[in-house]
Amino acid sequence: MNRQLSEIGAIPVTTSIIESLYPELKSAEKKVTWLEKQGFIIRLKRGLYVLNPEHSGKTLSSELIANHLYTPSYISMSTALRYYGLIPEAVYIHQSMTVKHSRSFQTPLGNYDYKYISRNAFYVGVRSMHMGDYAFLIASPEKALCDLIANSSKVNLRFLKDVENYLEHDIRMDMDEFYKMDATIFEDYIKVGKKADSISTLLKFLRR
Repeated sequence: MNRQLSEIGAIPVTTSIIESLYPELKSAEKKVTWLEKQGFIIRLKRGLYVLNPEHSGKTLSSELIANHLYTPSYISMSTALRYYGLIPEAVYIHQSMTVKHSRSFQTPLGNYDYKYISRNAFYVGVRSMHMGDYAFLIASPEKALCDLIANSSKVNLRFLKDVENYLEHDIRMDMDEFYKMDATIFEDYIKVGKKADSISTLLKFLRR
């Protein structure tokens, strides 16, 4: 791994950024193609790459990749809940929310799914998580739960018993952590997000 490439670290970069590392070459585009064929870089989608960790020794972040693969977006739903250790099941598709059209990407590093959310609801309960020399956007536990409920077609929380069954049996939420959640994020989401009635019932369950 040459020194120019090592400067990228774990951050996904565009073709033009990689080309800019080799200003001395007349055909830097061919250099990018060669680097991919040699396995030094991995193509996530057309025009977006990451360094191959087998060559760079850098650990890649699926959360950072998700943010860059389709922007603007933030990690949410089961992926975020699992990230915080609030649900026990492993998550095999990286789930995010976006203000753009819903899309899915299959990459050599995993599958990434993006669900649409309105601009008014997008910024509620989203935080920047700093990890060394990079940061990524992820939903707070409260927002991740709201997004999961809002995008689960069969979930309709009309009664407190519905909430209890959903949290304890359907997603197996860590209930001790649930009761520590910030009610104001649910309040803010109810004003602008989908399935406000279900989230209102969830909030009543939290406050009972």
